Amino acid sequence: MTPQTMRKLRQFHHYIGVFLAPAILFFALSGGLQTFRLQQASGWDGAPPPVWMAWMASVHVDQAKLRAEPEKKPEAKKPPLDPAKLAERAARKQAVLPMKIFTAIVAAGLFLSTLLGVAIALSIRSMRRISILMLIAGSVVPILLLA
Repeated sequence: MTPQTMRKLRQFHHYIGVFLAPAILFFALSGGLQTFRLQQASGWDGAPPPVWMAWMASVHVDQAKLRAEPEKKPEAKKPPLDPAKLAERAARKQAVLPMKIFTAIVAAGLFLSTLLGVAIALSIRSMRRISILMLIAGSVVPILLLA
């Protein structure tokens, strides 16, 4: 490739990255929280999750704002599980924990890497003005699409 083509590709990559950075930050954070089911009551030992977490999860999973849930009918009592099934369920949860930790590390790494990328992108003086506009556009467009 010619140097001019490479320069254009780098510039294109720069602007796409800055435009998508707000969405990457949002999805990395909300995905990391969802790894441990923090958007559900089960992640808080039955207590309702914070509204902002439920909202983020709704946007992440359903690409829509959080809607009020219909009232649930009281459930009939379930018979107690036998000890063998309880032990199997506990073993499964233990086996999943290392993958959940790895997924949370990946989400944190993606979040941090994106922040560093934005900082690096904004440090280039010749492209700073357009980069700031792209960053603002990347923040505003999803909000408008959700409205």
